[in-house]
This record gives sequence, structure tokens and C-alpha cells, in this order.
Amino acid sequence: MESAADLELVDRAREGDQDAFRNLFNRYHRRVYSLAVGMVRHQDDALDVVQDAFLKAHRHLGRFAGQSSFYTWLYRIVMNLCIDHLRKQKRAHQVDYDESVGNRASDDEVEEAALLPSILGHNPGKALVRKEMRDHLGLALDKLSENHRAVLLMREIDGLSYEEMAQVMECSKGTIMSRLFHARRNMQKHLLAFMGEKDLEA
Repeated sequence: MESAADLELVDRAREGDQDAFRNLFNRYHRRVYSLAVGMVRHQDDALDVVQDAFLKAHRHLGRFAGQSSFYTWLYRIVMNLCIDHLRKQKRAHQVDYDESVGNRASDDEVEEAALLPSILGHNPGKALVRKEMRDHLGLALDKLSENHRAVLLMREIDGLSYEEMAQVMECSKGTIMSRLFHARRNMQKHLLAFMGEKDLEA
């Protein structure tokens, strides 16, 4: 039902109905913001990515073929912009982990805490509310490659299926499953390095 409603809104937006596109924005901007802020790690940069993504989506609505859902198509645009942003940062040598932790949006703390049971393989209980835990989780996310960070956020935060993730990343379902396996393993390894096994068992 949601997909059919989206297709109707896309058709109306193509004909110049600005309210239709505004409805698409209202439906999905919070969800794609969650992905963007998880990927680029800064609130202002994430807002820029989301704005650019919707501008690009509006400009290229004619290219949307309807073979996937509008949300999956939009998600792919956001993901590509996030990866471009991260690569530009690396080329400019502007990555600063301490600053990244200090400037993280408060919304990130909730999302990072939500990742913990899946990544650690058990319920960390009281550790969820500890700022130190969230900081370590943020640092561990920063250590992941763009692709590994992307699949982890798509699966654990936004709950996308393997098929949807494969459409977003334009790869096979098997590749997605492999990336997710390695992303979880690397995330756990980085957390162990930052926190120590004793903290995880507390």
C-alpha cells in the first residue's frame, strides 16, 4: 500500500505537483536522516546530505523507473552522497575522531545504543545508558569502512531486508550478507579494542 501511494505521489510530482513531492519528503526525511547521520557522523553534514538527496531526487524523478520502491531509490541516493562525502573527507585529511565524538548529535546516542545488543551478541543491560559505552560505539563505527558502516546501519537501525539492501548498494544479496557478517565482526573487534573484554562482560 505504501509503495502504491508513493508511486501515485511520484507521478503527480513529475507533473509539477509540489505538494506531492512535499508529501514524499515528509514521509521519508527522518528515516534517511538517520542513515545520513550514522554514516557521516555529524549532524550538520547529515542535514546537508539529506537536502542534497531530495534536491537530486526531485531533479531526476524522470529516471525513477518504479522497479524498486521510491524509498529504496531515495535511500540509494542518500547512501551514494554519504560515501562521496566520506571519501572527500579522507582525501582532505579532515577526519578527526575526537571532534567527531564531541559534535555528535544527541539522536545518535539512541541509535548507537540500539546497535549494542546486536553487535555484542548479548544484552549489555545497564551499559546501554553509559556515555562511555556510546562514545566507544561511535569510535568503533568511525573505524568501519563506508560499505560496512552502511550495511550495519541499514540492517540494525532501519531494518531493511537483505533484498532492499542489495538494491540500495547495487550488489547481490550474498555480497550484502558477507559485508554484514564482516561488519559485525569488525565492529565487535573495535569495541573490544576500545573497551577491553572485561568491560563488555561487566
